[in-house]
Amino acid sequence: MSKKAVLLMLISDDLFDRMKSGNTYKDDCIVPREDLRYLLVLHKDKDGNTHQGEMVVHKLIAEDVLEIFEKLYDADYPIERMVLPDNYMANDEIMMRDNNSSCFNFRFISHTNRISKHGLGMAVDINTLYNPYHKIVKNEDGSEKEVIEPATGKPYLNRSKDFDYKIEKDDLCYKLFTEKGFEWGGDWTDRKDYQHFELPTEITEKYSEKYSKKAE
Repeated sequence: MSKKAVLLMLISDDLFDRMKSGNTYKDDCIVPREDLRYLLVLHKDKDGNTHQGEMVVHKLIAEDVLEIFEKLYDADYPIERMVLPDNYMANDEIMMRDNNSSCFNFRFISHTNRISKHGLGMAVDINTLYNPYHKIVKNEDGSEKEVIEPATGKPYLNRSKDFDYKIEKDDLCYKLFTEKGFEWGGDWTDRKDYQHFELPTEITEKYSEKYSKKAE
């Protein structure tokens, strides 16, 4: 693997302090620091400008994600922004509105003791504003509520339109992630998460249970 576009490192003391103060490594985080890796990668925006990006991921996917980003960079695949969620105090909505690409942000799945896939560092979001999350939720009274995240991503739910930073099935980003065993949220039928690539549940559940048991 070429070293020109990618670099993998352990979590340094300075970075760990940044993650704690920025709220991605929260007080109740039970994923060990030593199981996370810090990636520095080059990426290009839609105008061809090169930027240095950063991402924290689980060690299980670190080498694969590095390889994916190197191939995206070499192919001039556009990624607008890639900084740690700590720059946004781990606020997903604000971060997604800024079209930021990221991975690790510790949290539990609501009403469970299972860690979310982003909380494990095993899910990656790419070009989030232009590839929003969408779901129709039924309320207790039978009415329906439309959920769009980020809220400003609504114009990009029409996937028949052509616009910058759009992830499509069979484009290079989709192909590289799925070749490494990731699932794409754009393939889901009960909801759509066009920005989202994650490891299958049978893999992540094993790690979530392991960490949860250690914390008991």
